[in-house]
Amino acid sequence: MSVEKNRKHKIIIVFCAFVLMFTLVIGKAFKVQVVDRKELIKRSESQTYRKIKVYPKRGNIYDRNGNPLAINVQTYSIFTIPKKLKNQTKTYKSLSQIIPKLKYSDIKKKTSGRKRFTWLARKINLTKEQVDAVKELKGIYIDSVPKRLYPNHEIAAQILGFVGIDNTGLAGLEYQFDDLLRGEPKIVKYFKDAKGRPVKFESYNPGSEAIDLRLTIDKDLQAVAEKHLKEAVISTNSIGGGVGIMDVETGEVLAVANYPTFDPNVPKKSDSKYRKLSFVTDPFEPGSTMKTFTVASVLENKIATPETSYFCERGFFKVDDHIISEADTKKQHEWLTVKEIIKYSSNIGTTKIAFDLTYPKLKKTLKSFHFGEKTGIQIPGESRGIFNNDENVPPLTLSNISFGQGIATTGIQMLTAYSAIANGGKLVLPTIIKEDVKKEDEPIRVMSEETAKKIEKMLVSVVDDGTGGNARLSMFKIAGKTSTAQRVDKDGGYNGHIGGFIGYPVNVDKKFVMYVYIDKPKGHYYGNIVAAPVFKKISQYLLYKNKDFSKIEIAKHDTVNNFDTVRIKHSSVRVKGKGKAPNFVGLDKVSSKKLAKKLGLKIITRGIGVVTSQFPEPGTEVASNEEITLKFAPPSYE
Repeated sequence: MSVEKNRKHKIIIVFCAFVLMFTLVIGKAFKVQVVDRKELIKRSESQTYRKIKVYPKRGNIYDRNGNPLAINVQTYSIFTIPKKLKNQTKTYKSLSQIIPKLKYSDIKKKTSGRKRFTWLARKINLTKEQVDAVKELKGIYIDSVPKRLYPNHEIAAQILGFVGIDNTGLAGLEYQFDDLLRGEPKIVKYFKDAKGRPVKFESYNPGSEAIDLRLTIDKDLQAVAEKHLKEAVISTNSIGGGVGIMDVETGEVLAVANYPTFDPNVPKKSDSKYRKLSFVTDPFEPGSTMKTFTVASVLENKIATPETSYFCERGFFKVDDHIISEADTKKQHEWLTVKEIIKYSSNIGTTKIAFDLTYPKLKKTLKSFHFGEKTGIQIPGESRGIFNNDENVPPLTLSNISFGQGIATTGIQMLTAYSAIANGGKLVLPTIIKEDVKKEDEPIRVMSEETAKKIEKMLVSVVDDGTGGNARLSMFKIAGKTSTAQRVDKDGGYNGHIGGFIGYPVNVDKKFVMYVYIDKPKGHYYGNIVAAPVFKKISQYLLYKNKDFSKIEIAKHDTVNNFDTVRIKHSSVRVKGKGKAPNFVGLDKVSSKKLAKKLGLKIITRGIGVVTSQFPEPGTEVASNEEITLKFAPPSYE
């Protein structure tokens, strides 16, 4: 009995052991097949399978006329796997002889203590002979890779941004439209044999081509704007400045820049604060340019007319135990009409207008002009500014907001708002991407056409008889507004000033608005002194470029002797004879190309503007295949 019982015990024990082992096997199988499935597949693939992404060549960026702003050039990257090199010293020395930039000591430093994949150089320029020589070195590998090039260097740098070492956009439009510019990568899979050699390839995703971007920016205008802005910042010993130009009917930004700037080809050599487009990203108190919208609001609400008079307290007005004074404390105005308040930029007059208006009505007007909101321009990092959304505010706060303190706007917001005045009261949101089809967004009516015309007349008087005299242009009627705003420092107090001018020519076909500001100039800081001359210089160039002379008139301050005339060398006979160089001096690029085409000549152009000199000289004998070099420069005015 005991034997039988013992046998049963053994059977039970064996059975339990088998069940336990079977359970362990099942459990292990479950863990392998279910729990660890993804990880094990990943490990397996890491040994036998590779998947790589191959991006197409990055899309180019062009200006509105097709001029390249960001392109790709062929460069080469060099790497090695040190453990596979039989004679490292000999190989490295041979490489440094082929490419002198790669010093032997630097190569040794990079590869010291390393056995696996090691970069020796990335995105360097090499000749065909150097490439062929490197390919002959065993254990040294070379890979052709595109490199981003910005052929115009600083021009439009803050708009374009830059890319990293892997051609990924890191700032500006390069960052904003990185997906489009990079395209969709082609994913290639391949399997390796036991020795790690690829034995089978297959395409997993065919990818898609990168997209080129065409901007609204005019490269030549951008260059001129940056040049004059830079000169103004340096001459006034300022810490910076900004300029923006916008087509009022389409919202296309023709030029926008800040100075100081940087070279996107070598972004690491610049301070990071100069790489952003502050005109879009950094708000500041606008000062007197805001008075225009306080007046627009009072006119729209029919609370006052341009002829309504306000007593301006002889220059000092007490509000909530605080004294409001004029920007120029020497001014002691008494009675001023609304249009005179704008003409002479009276803080006290604007305050009294705002008190009649009340904040709810003023706020509604300012919001309609998109203050306190992003404009939607395609530049990354756009600020909405600083705006008081309270239902009502104390009298002192209302006073400050009415003349541009206690509110902060960006340059692009101000440019957009004034464009609505120039566009007859219709606001068009800005864009920096050139559309081949008509924009879907319809203009927004923010004020009546009647009010816009009244405001425009006031702004013309600012330039003709008021604070904006340095923006006058002979034969053109200019509407504009100066500002001299106190500058808020990082501690919240005021430190220095920002002088600005915003305006536009009235009697032109191609309407544009330009805003210029100079940040913390030393010495003179009034907008009429530091910013208005920049507006004038750039406007002269743009009006000449547009050939917008169909509606010119003798303005109030013009005389026969003080016209701003373009100095062009004229020639009664352009063609000097067969086989001789014609006279190109004084012609623009379009006319030069037409003349060259007519005579069957080849020309090389340098610069922008009109031809100031040429080589060979006019009348010089030239061969049929000889090229004529033309030097262009912006026209000068006197």
